Amino acid sequence: MAGDSVRRLMVEHVKPHVPAGVWRRLRGLGPGRPPPPLSAREERARRLRSLNLTELAEEFACDKWGVHRYTPHYEHHFAPLRDDATLVLELGIGGYDREKQGGASLRMWKWFFTRAQIVGVDIEDKSFVDERRIRSYVGSQTDRRLMRRIVSRYGAPTVVIDDGSHRPPHVIKSFQILFPMLADGGLYVIEDIQTSYWPQWGGRLDPDDPATSMAMVRRLLDGLNYEEFLDPGYQPSYTDQHVVAVHCYHNLVVIEKGDNQEGSNKRETNRRWYAQNAPEFTEP
Repeated sequence: MAGDSVRRLMVEHVKPHVPAGVWRRLRGLGPGRPPPPLSAREERARRLRSLNLTELAEEFACDKWGVHRYTPHYEHHFAPLRDDATLVLELGIGGYDREKQGGASLRMWKWFFTRAQIVGVDIEDKSFVDERRIRSYVGSQTDRRLMRRIVSRYGAPTVVIDDGSHRPPHVIKSFQILFPMLADGGLYVIEDIQTSYWPQWGGRLDPDDPATSMAMVRRLLDGLNYEEFLDPGYQPSYTDQHVVAVHCYHNLVVIEKGDNQEGSNKRETNRRWYAQNAPEFTEP
């Protein structure tokens, strides 16, 4: 009778929450019985799920480690989202030297993020990369209608990675389109931002030129502190109110989205300035 009760509890409370393959192995267990061996596919899946991002980049020959040194930074920022991310959207799929090349990073993201739908956008047809939890779309990274269609189908992205053209006008436009679509608590990443300084890529020799990708990033840094601006007529932008952190690394920027409305003590600590320059905003 005790055995029947245990089996009933297993069926009612365990079976609905585990994959079918796992349930079959659990069901086959009994006193003195070893678990059935994993299939080659199950063994590979278990091994891949155990790897960190640098190891996954090496596994899939992804240049986010080796050519670049991005994966340790990604590990730091993405690890808290590993089991919770719902949509990871990457602009640019890569692999333009030969036919049917590219998609290495999409495969890497698939095995790092345990539940997320992985979507890649590219100006070339990369549908050969499509598989379970990976989907490619053909189009420009600045196509607002396409981005809306993707978000309408899969929901707000948890992570957006701009590995597209790397040209500053495209980088800036993509951010303007996609950052408002990003989920709260999500991350927006810009790769290869060194093109800000390369005229051949649409950048500028002058680091202070306002048209570059890095100039946009610096404006975001100022916007983090918009509540401290003394201009009484300043109207905060969407990014002012929703960028809560900007992390800059060599050639890489990670932007966090959230509620950037903490308040300020600027009027109390700048009473003299307000009295002289904006008396109508001076508190009695």
